[in-house]
Amino acid sequence: MFTGLVEAIGIVRDFRKTESVFRLSVECPKIVPELAFGQSVSVSGACLTVVSAVNGAFDVEMMPETFARTRFSSLSRGSRVNLERAMRLDGRLEGHLVLGHVDGTATLEKLTGPSRTKTACFRAPEEVTRHIVGKGSIAVDGVSLTVIEAEKGSFSVGLIPATLENTTLGQLKPGEQVNIESDIVGKYVERLLTFRSAVSSGTSSFGVLPSDTLTLEELFKLGY
Repeated sequence: MFTGLVEAIGIVRDFRKTESVFRLSVECPKIVPELAFGQSVSVSGACLTVVSAVNGAFDVEMMPETFARTRFSSLSRGSRVNLERAMRLDGRLEGHLVLGHVDGTATLEKLTGPSRTKTACFRAPEEVTRHIVGKGSIAVDGVSLTVIEAEKGSFSVGLIPATLENTTLGQLKPGEQVNIESDIVGKYVERLLTFRSAVSSGTSSFGVLPSDTLTLEELFKLGY
């Protein structure tokens, strides 16, 4: 689990497919000394497992599902990626809860605003935007951001100077893709409501809901 606060920017050394697994090599002397075999690291928003860490670079492996769902098909030698090590339970949660499970990709439509702050507007498939809400949290290439506006097929976020200077988002150009992970809370709420609806209509294969299951009215009272 991660916070969406980028620790460093890494440079891709190599990216190749070996049998049924994709192997990515990233150079980043800043965090490599803290990495070990089996640890998780967020690479532009995707949680990947470290298989080696030596000489200022580390390697991670990913399944074909990760490759298909992310923007990693565009990676090449020299590409820049946002990096974050897994969060510690004894520290402050400065961003928001990010699992590193990418929902899909979005394409930058335009980047507007004064030189030191920007508003980034993205377009994405409905299956990606369905869980995005205005003023909610979102991870864009692993960066924790607050959504300004969200509509069917599009959303916008604000980028402060620190974000522009310390992540890859500062060099993003219209037409380029980013990895997107929406807030996990919305996904569970949708799952719960869909489950309840299916049981009520007699179409569920999961059985009968317990009597103490949250109702729609209770969820509204809790602010969902």
